[in-house]
Amino acid sequence: MKKKWFLLVCLVALLCAACSDDASDDKKSEYRVVYSGEIKTLNYLKTSETNEFAVAANLVDGLIEYNQYGVVQPGIAQEWSSNEDATVWTFKLRDDVKWVTHDGKEYADVVAQDFVDGLQYVLDAKNESSTVWSATVVKNGEAFYNGEITDFSKVGIKAIDKQTVEYTLEAPTPYFLSMLNYVCFFPVNGKFLTETGEKFGTTRENFLYNGAYILDKFEPQNERVLVKNDTYWDKDNVLIERIRYKYNKEAATVAPELFLRGEVDTAEIPTSIIDEWFNDEKKKSQVRQTQNNFYSYFYALNFNPQFDAEYEPDNWKVAVNNKDFRKSLFHALDRVSAMLTVEPYNPQDLLSNTITPKNFVDVDGVDYTQLEPLAAMTNNDSFNKDLALQFKAKAMTTLEGKATFPVKVLMPYNSGMPDWANRTQVIEQQIEKLLGADYVDIIVEAGPSTGFLSEVRRPGKFAMIEANWGPDYADPSTYTEPFSVDGTYNKPELAEGYTEANGKTTYLNLLDKAKATIDTAQRYNLFAQAEAFLIEEAFVIPYSVGGSGYVASKLNPFEAQYSPFGVTAEKFKGQKVLEKPMSNDEFKAALAQWEQERAEALTNATKK
Repeated sequence: MKKKWFLLVCLVALLCAACSDDASDDKKSEYRVVYSGEIKTLNYLKTSETNEFAVAANLVDGLIEYNQYGVVQPGIAQEWSSNEDATVWTFKLRDDVKWVTHDGKEYADVVAQDFVDGLQYVLDAKNESSTVWSATVVKNGEAFYNGEITDFSKVGIKAIDKQTVEYTLEAPTPYFLSMLNYVCFFPVNGKFLTETGEKFGTTRENFLYNGAYILDKFEPQNERVLVKNDTYWDKDNVLIERIRYKYNKEAATVAPELFLRGEVDTAEIPTSIIDEWFNDEKKKSQVRQTQNNFYSYFYALNFNPQFDAEYEPDNWKVAVNNKDFRKSLFHALDRVSAMLTVEPYNPQDLLSNTITPKNFVDVDGVDYTQLEPLAAMTNNDSFNKDLALQFKAKAMTTLEGKATFPVKVLMPYNSGMPDWANRTQVIEQQIEKLLGADYVDIIVEAGPSTGFLSEVRRPGKFAMIEANWGPDYADPSTYTEPFSVDGTYNKPELAEGYTEANGKTTYLNLLDKAKATIDTAQRYNLFAQAEAFLIEEAFVIPYSVGGSGYVASKLNPFEAQYSPFGVTAEKFKGQKVLEKPMSNDEFKAALAQWEQERAEALTNATKK
């Protein structure tokens, strides 16, 4: 999802307006949001930041969507089929989908060519799309992006007729349908794109809408407002008529009080005050847990440091290229202590020892994380005081005369997220206490609340950083993207001593072998080997899954569209306002019922 910060900008609120006396259909609702992380673009074909494509997901529809149980449903495509080896996919579009302007005026029909134009934009290198890696699944997509071919008609997508679009893929891709839930496969009107040029997506006027909502107001660092699209093909399932995002740089801090005052109707409740809420009878009935999701959280170690000289990037580079040093950090991170900043009651329930979370995909009923050699890591806690100190001793010996101790470890965080700030402080104190101030000096630094991804993480202005990744499709390869050559994280391919005879690193060769394998069982086993190598070499330190915490909200999460991948979770279509917030007991009962219903729905979908 790429991608992607799992920025918890959905500090959301719902407010029911008056309902008419004689018709429940006349009920109006407004969804009010307080947020601190501003978006910089509406260009869904370019961005990979969650808070940006979260807005676009409500303004533009793709070919497919999902119901509340995660079963694929028709979107703009009303039906589809693939050939026997899943290399050619054909989609028949509905004929009642319209592009409209910011003032709701019809601009054009949505047609097959719009999907061709969207993909051509993504694959054009000059547009610098952040999601191009996903689009290269299409035949000749990568070759076009790299300039090896210049004729886009040779790329594996074409409009057969006005209502039929066909994709030809580089290799058999049985999970391709799940990839279409991501923004790089969304349509765009080519005529409008040409007219607006570089202005596309910069304002609400320089944008076309075919989705559930239209952007009625867009004033960065003040307010943005989405209103229901009355021309939307499925408007009867759009139950929230207005979504109002109000900017506040202290959103995460002030949201709970705004909720209690009735100014917003959803607020994340930070760990620092959760006890207060649960000990107050009135507040207790309004707060509940949130669902875990398939975002994977981990600490990335930077092999290409670009931070200021005062933090000694050259010394860090020497240290991080030493496996013993990396392993000392790997085993020193007490993840339970870290997660207490998010979940003070059952932090162990959030821990993850792998990058790919449990229950994401399986082979013949065996969960991917239980495939060898990954299973040994899945079933054992990486935190080990004795091993951490043993690797410290080895590192100080092997790095003697090469690195200066203590090694400065720059660890920035997003200042707009209080729990993240607290967690960073906890980790700093915990690791320094265990490994000793003579060994590491962890330097905590507040980063910007807006643009953290582009200003800190992507430019490599960190030594060690908390990062996350969400899946875009139903295959283990989706979790490899942050660590590949074009990844946005720590670039482990730059680690010294891992280059093999073909000029590629061991990890990349393992990935290439897995990606080239069609048989699902063999494919997943090879990906498990690659992931186990990444973790065993301590290029990355997995520690949790996302979605944890507590929220006061009038949204019922089990009415929302559901999918572990893509932009489905960002959509408001199908959701409505509750009269009162869901309590934790109500949430647990609803969750149990939903899990049972989902299992049945998935089983029935498989039989079709």
